[in-house]
Amino acid sequence: MLDQHKNPSITIADFIEKAPADLQLETIVSGNFLSEKRITSARIQKLGLALAGFAHYIHEGRVQIVGQSEISYLRQLPKEDRIKAIQNLDLEKISCILITKKLDPPEEFLSITKQAKVPVLRTPKVSSLAIGLVSDFLQKELAPQMTIHAVLLGMYGLGVLIKGKSGIGKSECALDLIARGHQLISDDTVIIKRIGDTLEGSATELTYEHLEIRGLGIINIRDLFGVSAVSKQKNIDLCIELKDWQEVEEIERLGLEAQEERFFGVPVPKFLLPVSPGRNLSTLVETAVKIHLLKSKGYNAAENLIKKHSESLASPKKT
Repeated sequence: MLDQHKNPSITIADFIEKAPADLQLETIVSGNFLSEKRITSARIQKLGLALAGFAHYIHEGRVQIVGQSEISYLRQLPKEDRIKAIQNLDLEKISCILITKKLDPPEEFLSITKQAKVPVLRTPKVSSLAIGLVSDFLQKELAPQMTIHAVLLGMYGLGVLIKGKSGIGKSECALDLIARGHQLISDDTVIIKRIGDTLEGSATELTYEHLEIRGLGIINIRDLFGVSAVSKQKNIDLCIELKDWQEVEEIERLGLEAQEERFFGVPVPKFLLPVSPGRNLSTLVETAVKIHLLKSKGYNAAENLIKKHSESLASPKKT
């Protein structure tokens, strides 16, 4: 494991740049503070209760939604009460405010938030749709993530993570598998994000599409094998660890014992493949993936063989 990020966050400036195009975000209160204020939670909050006097309900680091009900409430207040309601918000804790339905907030709202350096954004979407789009985006953007030394491939619809110490042959194995029609997701550095109970793997922007082969240098897979030979991300469904034969203490001969690798506590089925001269790694990896697919459908060759063997021992011998 190279690195682990426990508390991911995103600036408001990056949120505006990366947010789904469907939100059609526009900035109505901005400044240098767009790069200073940060969102740290994927959970969304509405400002209704806080405007009504319950300011302690505001949670720091969340996007605060202001919709039709909040705007209507503010407009029906006398000007002095409206100013007081806005000023009573714990503005320092607010990362940003998102106004829905392209509503026009009262002038006092804009002037107070600008003075407090609180970014105010606006979308034409209704609150329910805006909350869904923002929440889905932030769940991926703020997902816990780590960076590990490995290769990630797309094989038969699965994301296959190949681990092993440097120089053991991961990239050469990946090149052979790509030549057989499989996809490269990432070589050398794999970013793993936990989204719910799913592990998503991807490459860094710098290394995407590239593979390093000793003796050949860095090669571009898309240029060599076409656009279908690469993909930006893939859920991690299987882990295969390559290990020097001499370092493997005990080899499981029958394949009855299930192994797993855990990332953020999420288990991933695993095969341990001893590496020695003359072993065809790409064929072994490809076969391991096919075995995993068969097991997921309820077929286990080792268990079937044991069953047949037991039945043959139990049946009476012919004289």
